[in-house]
Amino acid sequence: MSSTDASLGKRGPFLAPQGMERWPWWLLVALLLGLMIVYQILTNQQMGAAFGAVAVGLGVTIRVTLLAYGLAIVIGLFVGLARVSTNPVINNLASFYVEIVRGVPILVLLMYIAFVAVPLGVQGVNSLGEWSLANLGLGEALVNFKVRDFPNEWRVVIALAFAYGAFESEVFRAGIQSIEKGQMEAARALGMNYFQAMRHIILPQAVRRILPALGNDFIAMLKDSSLVSALGVEDITQKAKLYAASTFLFFQTYSILAFIYLIMTVLLSRGVRWLEGRMSIYRR
Repeated sequence: MSSTDASLGKRGPFLAPQGMERWPWWLLVALLLGLMIVYQILTNQQMGAAFGAVAVGLGVTIRVTLLAYGLAIVIGLFVGLARVSTNPVINNLASFYVEIVRGVPILVLLMYIAFVAVPLGVQGVNSLGEWSLANLGLGEALVNFKVRDFPNEWRVVIALAFAYGAFESEVFRAGIQSIEKGQMEAARALGMNYFQAMRHIILPQAVRRILPALGNDFIAMLKDSSLVSALGVEDITQKAKLYAASTFLFFQTYSILAFIYLIMTVLLSRGVRWLEGRMSIYRR
């Protein structure tokens, strides 16, 4: 038996030629489906109108996702550092935040922050303004600040950041703990303090290792941003709900909505893979 016949025998007669089994066939199918939807948008009046109505909220979706994820990364980094701290007070406070937030559904947390935490915060601001006005003669703007002056969009940004901050803290904690303890000991032996060693030695390596998890959470944040429609924030999901309810074009509208989310998530996943490749080059 020749080597060619042997290789074919190992792969079987119905498998693709060698090398083609690693092709992203799923991406080809997704592209074909995407081209079909684009063709429908360009040629079908109802699909085109649905796309125009839904795409209006695209800027809100992107803005909410970027702001919330940026805040979540900052929260996650500091809480992750607190989770690996040897200080029992700091460690337990961080653990309390993580366990409580991870135990509550994101939609419930969003409602709680929007309708409970924000009003309580505004009351605190008003009380501070009243004290400042009575004792210092300043703070009239704080007294006049009302709950309705706090936009719903910022409420959902804070809620999503608060929720994903707990998830990102665990990602950072795992990344930091994956670095060998000897590297911290070596950095301290060279005269670095804890924060210098963490900044220059530990965190750069940890970030490279957790990059795929951070990218996946960013994609998850994009999809979870659709929850903001529960507060009436006019993202693409809310625009789709309003348009479908007014026209009864449910199939066209929600097909467009799913298509837009799919395009964004596929592009982001490809971007994360490209960034992983770049980071692997720098590791060599």
